[in-house]
Amino acid sequence: MELKELIKKNRSYRRFYQDEKINNQILEDAINLARLSASAKNLQPLKYIISNDEKTNSKIFGALGFAGYLKDWNGPKEGERPSAYIIIVADTSIPLTFVDVDLGIAMQSIMLGLVERELGGCMIQSINKKKIVKILDINETKYEIMAVLAIGKPKENVILQDMKDNNYKYFRDAKQNHYVPKRTMEEILLN
Repeated sequence: MELKELIKKNRSYRRFYQDEKINNQILEDAINLARLSASAKNLQPLKYIISNDEKTNSKIFGALGFAGYLKDWNGPKEGERPSAYIIIVADTSIPLTFVDVDLGIAMQSIMLGLVERELGGCMIQSINKKKIVKILDINETKYEIMAVLAIGKPKENVILQDMKDNNYKYFRDAKQNHYVPKRTMEEILLN
């Protein structure tokens, strides 16, 4: 698949075929793409924790917020939840200069690798960090939780459309198609 198609397919999916398991090797391969990607000052402060165990996943799910713009939706129901998670943490013993830049690069690299394998996910920063620390027994003096990638085989149709009237909020129609407004090239290209 060419890069443009990978990027177009790399959406924030929030409903999955929960019974489609994802093995460690696939997740490790995706994390390796982040490892090989650029890092500000080459500091490489990010570390990763994998969860693809149903019991642990159930606990992690309860510590995450899904789709803030969809006020009448409490997240995916049982059977549509992620079948894996990658928890991204920053190693505080390494300078965290531009760590947010590294985080964006790493998440995009991981997600593109997963999309190439017909998987998808959602980059989540609406996290109850105290719960995640307890669930995964993370040393919070050494590691700071930065984001959680919720991963699975997508069970929803995401449609890109041109943004109108500066309305950037994603929404769903009656058939549960998920629409994502995007600014046009004319709006973002300033020359």
